[in-house]
Amino acid sequence: MPVQSFVYNSVPQRVVFGAGSLQHLAREIDALGARRALVLSTPEQRPQAERIADMLGAHAAGVFDRAVMHVPIETAREAREVAQRLGADCAVAIGGGSTTGLGKAIALDSGLPILAIPTTYAGSEMTPIYGITEAGMKKTGKDFKVLPRTVIYDPELSLTLPVGMSVTSGINAIAHAAEGLYATDANPIMDLMAQEGIAALGRALPAIRASAQDAGARSDALYGAWLCGTVLGNVGMALHHKLCHTLGGSFNLPHAETHTIVLPHALAYNAAAAPEAMARIAKALGGSNAAQAVFDLARDNGAPVALRDIGMKESDLDVACAHALTNQYPNPRPLERDAIRALLQNAWEGVRP
Repeated sequence: MPVQSFVYNSVPQRVVFGAGSLQHLAREIDALGARRALVLSTPEQRPQAERIADMLGAHAAGVFDRAVMHVPIETAREAREVAQRLGADCAVAIGGGSTTGLGKAIALDSGLPILAIPTTYAGSEMTPIYGITEAGMKKTGKDFKVLPRTVIYDPELSLTLPVGMSVTSGINAIAHAAEGLYATDANPIMDLMAQEGIAALGRALPAIRASAQDAGARSDALYGAWLCGTVLGNVGMALHHKLCHTLGGSFNLPHAETHTIVLPHALAYNAAAAPEAMARIAKALGGSNAAQAVFDLARDNGAPVALRDIGMKESDLDVACAHALTNQYPNPRPLERDAIRALLQNAWEGVRP
């Protein structure tokens, strides 16, 4: 089949990958031309942040450990003020999407370069997408100023990520790649990354469930998350992400678990309209049906598969459906109210597609 016309944007970003790669932190700070780094973390990950600060020695400006989900504007402002007061000329974000998001909020306002050290499979570190919550509303945008300049992927730092969180975080990453395969602005480079990323996570998650300390599986998972995050940062998303943002934002459902539950049903909805994408997903997961392969990956590795099990009320499904139909957006299959309502019902019940 001849290659179709496409547009591909490459971005200037440095990735340092491998077990023990955290040892190169000081070198990477030097490569940024920075001298004083503010280390960011959640309260729970302060010990890791303090380890980073100790490694940096005199080059550490301090630790800010108040990163939380959805980046409240108040926290972003406080972090920006702390960075300015301490004379920081870069930020080091260690953790998952919450900490990376806080780093992006600082960069958006100040232009400080960000060095990200992911410890989950969120993928935010590979995207120029940011989100800040103000007055209960999460506002998102895209600006290459917030893209971390350097990312250090050290699988050893993810060995303590709980198995349940590892599985849902990994399937959340798979969702980025899966929707990237049928994006309106898809391209063959992202297709390769998407299929490889899904396959790496498909191998890794059962191995992590079997042994959380499996260093090879942790490396596979982080590699897959990197590729899937890159897809998220380069092409548009569709129905699945819209539904998950609606459910998470309006009903305060946990992020990764919501993605894990909804993805098989979103794929089933789009299956007939995106057969090539579905074939790639199924092949990557060693199955014959993309939606069923994703559902089985979640179910067989202990992840939740029903929205009712993570706090969603059946009485709210009509509202969720109405929200999902506002502001039309690209999707392989047209948005059909009855079909989307059925999708949500199946996801609420945990029905295998």
